[in-house]
Amino acid sequence: MKLNIAVFFGGESVEHEVSIISAHQAIEALDKNKYHVIPVYVSKQRKLYVSNLLNDMSNYKDLDHLISQCTQVTINQEDNKVVIRPIQPKLFGPKQLGTIDVAIPVMHGTNGEDGTIQGYLEMLKVPYAGSDLYGAAIGQDKVLQKNVLNDNQLPITNWFWVYGTEIDTHKDEILDKVHKLIYPVILKPARTGSSVGISIAHNDEEYLTCFDEARQYDEKVITEKVVKPMREINCSVVGDSTSCVASVLEEVSSASHDELLSFKDKYMNGSKSAKGTKTSGSKGMASTSRIVPAPLSEEQTKLIQRLAKDTFRVLGTSGVCRIDFLMDQETKKVYVNEINTIPGSLSFYLWQAAGVSFSELMDKLIDLALERERRRSKMTFSYETNLLSNFSASSAKGSKM
Repeated sequence: MKLNIAVFFGGESVEHEVSIISAHQAIEALDKNKYHVIPVYVSKQRKLYVSNLLNDMSNYKDLDHLISQCTQVTINQEDNKVVIRPIQPKLFGPKQLGTIDVAIPVMHGTNGEDGTIQGYLEMLKVPYAGSDLYGAAIGQDKVLQKNVLNDNQLPITNWFWVYGTEIDTHKDEILDKVHKLIYPVILKPARTGSSVGISIAHNDEEYLTCFDEARQYDEKVITEKVVKPMREINCSVVGDSTSCVASVLEEVSSASHDELLSFKDKYMNGSKSAKGTKTSGSKGMASTSRIVPAPLSEEQTKLIQRLAKDTFRVLGTSGVCRIDFLMDQETKKVYVNEINTIPGSLSFYLWQAAGVSFSELMDKLIDLALERERRRSKMTFSYETNLLSNFSASSAKGSKM
């Protein structure tokens, strides 16, 4: 019997469209002989929709029209099954649109990758692929992430963070911190991805402009020392807390030769793929200028793969992730930049280079989801007690029971 696999994508995020691209790559890779695939589109208004129309990428050119043709649904746990039901069932239409055996969230950025969709799936008690809500939250929040990495002696660049509102009242103190880092510095919203809201400043005037841009996307703003001259190396990791494997490495660069790999570089420019053929923005992260495998020594490759697995483990992540590294071209010093718990294109191209097909990667994610659910089914999450039988009105007023 085929498993019903629901792929969740979209969401209220600046990476909404990127999520659509990644999800459709994943849907195409799922073996239809093994799985019945249900695309579940999450609109920017956080409403859920299902329809066969969601399978065709050409339909997304007009999102409003597409949504009007789809069925808005609710997903509930009923009799130990996770059931999809229409919000407004038609008089003679189906009252149930299917059940879900495993969910695969492919939602990048805030309100999805950050633990939001994972918490929702936890409440439904449906097995789901990728990191749990704790790993997802830490993976998305770069402030929490850097603190964990630092506490585990993993190499990161010099940095600090403040709340975006602090620039209005503590501008001089913040600039003093920047001067200690020494320009140029890079500014980042704490919880976005795909280079959204990220920019480089070379002086105080640029810094204040970049800061104002970054705080439009998140409450917390990170400032880091720029590594220059720099090489950007990425490594994917697949597995969970019990075991994990690192992929081959890639080196990425900006198609525009700017200091920073921008959102446009990643998703909107046609560029040379790893095999040298022209690709389009619809290819997602697979279209970025890259060299696979990265031209590094065996020693450097093994070091970065080890750091990738260590990062994956200490952050409590699982499924398929991509860890991004910065290497100082002169000193060869390597720094952990960040983890992507739901990477663009699910980093399938790094596994293809290692002889693992995209379909095999999706099989692995489903197996990991089911195995985690089996482990959790043996754990204790609540106690049966008679606590409320002894409850009295006086207890509610603060007296000790």
